[in-house]
Parts: sequence; C-alpha cells; structure tokens
Amino acid sequence: MRHLFILVVGIGMMLMSFATVGGYKPGDVVEDFRLLNVDGKQVSMADYKKAKGFIIVFTCNHCPFAKLYQQRLNEMQSEYAPKGFPVLAISANDGVAVPEDNYAAMQQRAKEKNYTFPYLYDETQHVARAFGAVKTPQAFVLFKEGGKWILKYSGAIDDNGAEPQKAKNRFVIDAVEALLHNQPVKVSTMKSVGCAIKWKE
Repeated sequence: MRHLFILVVGIGMMLMSFATVGGYKPGDVVEDFRLLNVDGKQVSMADYKKAKGFIIVFTCNHCPFAKLYQQRLNEMQSEYAPKGFPVLAISANDGVAVPEDNYAAMQQRAKEKNYTFPYLYDETQHVARAFGAVKTPQAFVLFKEGGKWILKYSGAIDDNGAEPQKAKNRFVIDAVEALLHNQPVKVSTMKSVGCAIKWKE
C-alpha cells in the first residue's frame, strides 16, 4: 500500500507540474497582471481602458532570436496600438543567471533601440508561468470579450526571424487583423523558435 501511495502522489505531482507548464490555451480567460516597466512605473492591462486586445511578447536582451524581432515589435506597436492592440513586451529571464537580462540592462536596451512599447520585468516569473511561456520570443494575442481577456493566439510571431520581408506567415499580425475584422483566427497556435526562458533555481 505504501508503494501505491507513493506512486499515486508522484503521478499527481507530475500532472500538477504539466498543468503549470501548460499555461493558457486559446479560448482561456487571461488574468490581469502588474509588472515593473523600464520607466520605473507599474503597468497592467487594466491601465488600457480603450484596448480591444493585446499583443504580449515574452522576450529578453541576450537571445539572438529575440534580437531579430526588436524592430518588428516597434513596428507592430506603431501599427496596432492606435487600432486598440498595444504591444506589451515581458522579460522573465533570471537576471542573476543572465546579467544581460537584468532590469538595468533592460532599461539600457529599451533606450538604445527606442522601444515605443512597455518593456516589463517579470522578476518573480509568475506571469511567464501563468501564460505557459517557454521561449523568447513567444507571442500571445488577447481579445476582449464580455469584459474578459481571452487568449486567441499563442506561439511564433512569424515564420522568418532572419528576413522579415520573406515571411510567408505573419501569425500575430494575421490574428490581430482577423480580430479587428470580426473574423475567426485561422491559426491559434504555432510552435515558437527561440531561446529557452532561464528559470530561477
């Protein structure tokens, strides 16, 4: 009986672990969060009273894949924030393990690259775990329905990090455009390609 008990407990803990890693799925209600921006102010989704949705991207400073998308995030902010879909970039990497991703370095990068969107620090990594983020970059498109934020897309930003002009599928943009035109999102998930988020030990 003792061995059976240990087995059951072990399986239960594994299932809990998988559930935590899984995070939000398309159709799920996304809970609001409040994180520190590089300008020293706290930011939450509730601050955006007129937002129709959000483009949330987990990213960081050091990852070569994330660096490829820095300008694209600025471009999406410029194009879609006025239409009700602002960009919120979040870095959840352990800044101790990867000093290039600590808060001071985030502030410097935002200044160097003239980020026009909030660059938020998920120091506790609670938000990344809630979303189920595992890569940088990894995007999530949210849409407001019935006063709640609903996840409509998660995964890669597009299918060509190195040459954006040659991207055949712009997953995030396609999702946002569909939502703006009251159309269903055709692709709701796509595997992200990038660096693994550096979790605290």
